Amino acid sequence: MAEKIKALIREYQEGKLSRREFLRQAIMLTGSLAAADSLIGGLLPKGAYAAQVPESDPDILTHNVQYQGKSTAVSAYLARPVKAGKYPALIVIHEDAGLSDHIRDVARRFAKQGYVALAPDYLSRLGGTRLVSPKGQGLANIGELIPWHVVAEDTEAGIRYLRVLPDVRGDRMGVVGFCWGGGMAYITATQARDLRAVVVYYGESPTPLDLVKNIQAPVLAHYGEKDQRINKGIPGTEAAMKKYNKVYDYKIYPGAQQAFNNDTRPDRYNAQAAKEAWGQTMEFFKKNLKG
Repeated sequence: MAEKIKALIREYQEGKLSRREFLRQAIMLTGSLAAADSLIGGLLPKGAYAAQVPESDPDILTHNVQYQGKSTAVSAYLARPVKAGKYPALIVIHEDAGLSDHIRDVARRFAKQGYVALAPDYLSRLGGTRLVSPKGQGLANIGELIPWHVVAEDTEAGIRYLRVLPDVRGDRMGVVGFCWGGGMAYITATQARDLRAVVVYYGESPTPLDLVKNIQAPVLAHYGEKDQRINKGIPGTEAAMKKYNKVYDYKIYPGAQQAFNNDTRPDRYNAQAAKEAWGQTMEFFKKNLKG
């Protein structure tokens, strides 16, 4: 048994298994999720697995929902704390692969931390992620499929949907986006007037940069050191933020690539960078949405 566990971990560390396949096989070997978690947690790098939150977690509730966008219904995944109360709310903007299992998991992580999180499927108007990207591959032409102004409109509609939910504090709204969604989080920040916090994970800078003058909310951005294409835009963004006196901070994570937070991609995931960025994100949202 021990040798099989070691071999399984070695395959994962070499990038031969996705995290979910790794966990599935670990459960088969150990007999239960709890046993797999306990055993493997001590063998994996600290923080590599702990952040994932299953749908069965007793502290959260999840729902597949729809809300009315600019010109069509938008399907979305909603995760919320199970405990009664009033909570800040977040829009979670997905990567160019659409509304993936990973993004659903990220929404659950936020719910676990006391936020109502809505992850829209921005491909809804085209039939949804499962139709447009059935294998979960990134869409190089996603910007042509759904222009930025459509994304901004559907995001603002999502904010309106969240604001009237009985367990949401309507004056505490934030946005977080990843990869393509990071760029869309920037764009949303330039369009929406009632946001309290925006977090960008390795997203493209707003174009043109003068749009920055419209940003009202504090912005926190995370970048991977090896993501040279995206990082070329950092100096211009920083200069524009300073020019217009915006509250802005960013960090570049050593050795990390774009998509370093995506723990379903062994070729991109960086446990240390993901853990540190998550901690920074939690502190940022706590200060601006819970304070």
